[in-house]
Amino acid sequence: MQRREFLRAGTGAVSLNAFPYHLFAAAQAKHATDIVELGPRKVKVSRLAQGTGTNGVGGSSNQTKKLGLSGMGDLLKAGYDNGLRFWDSADQYGTHAHVKEGLKRVPREKVAILSKTHASTRGEMQKDIDRFRRELGTDYIDILLLHCMMDGTWPERKKGAMEYISELQEKGVVKTKGVSCHTMAALTTAAKTPWVEVDLARINPAGAVMDAAPEQVLAVLKQMKAAGKGIIGMKILGAGKLRTRVDECLQFALAQDVVDCFTIGAESIAEMQDLVKKMPAASTRG
Repeated sequence: MQRREFLRAGTGAVSLNAFPYHLFAAAQAKHATDIVELGPRKVKVSRLAQGTGTNGVGGSSNQTKKLGLSGMGDLLKAGYDNGLRFWDSADQYGTHAHVKEGLKRVPREKVAILSKTHASTRGEMQKDIDRFRRELGTDYIDILLLHCMMDGTWPERKKGAMEYISELQEKGVVKTKGVSCHTMAALTTAAKTPWVEVDLARINPAGAVMDAAPEQVLAVLKQMKAAGKGIIGMKILGAGKLRTRVDECLQFALAQDVVDCFTIGAESIAEMQDLVKKMPAASTRG
């Protein structure tokens, strides 16, 4: 057993106890390139999604600032060449144009594209979906989420947008729908809301940048899975606060049967390839 370690990030400190590898070791390796069927609509995605929104606010992210259009296109194509078939974007990140650049290099039908909207009303969602498709360069979006739910009453506020997304789903413009959650109240509501087919949930072994302690979040995610919902993990590395503990974080995420897949925002081709390489070893480490 290693001693308790601390990783300083900004002005705070994130703790991660000595990691009990034996409790999270699996008999069969899991790979970044495994294709899983997500949620009741069984949308096919790779176990690892290429995130594009590390510190994604105000229409930019680490990836857009560091890589630009061409560099992001190169990264997405490199991920595709390494077997990744899931791209995670959002209007908030300003990465639709970057996904469009990636789509110039790979067949559209070979990748699942996720985006997120802040729309609340029907009219806002109508405008968003038309703009999203133009910006992404695609007729349809595989996974569309209401972005960053913070309160337990979000279905009331988002009713108009939710109804229109359901109509888009019937027309084949959206394959599956759901929410991303940033509080326990929002997550608990998502678990009991039938409209939600897919949830994007924050999960890592240290509880860094999460809605609550890992065991509390996992209890709600188990309710979601029992209801047939698909679950995508995010903040696997605690928004970068656990970058020095990649092996532990990967093993923790891979050991959770309630997490179907997860997104990590690599910022270079080398980082992406390192994640792809480490996942099978992390899932079976003793």
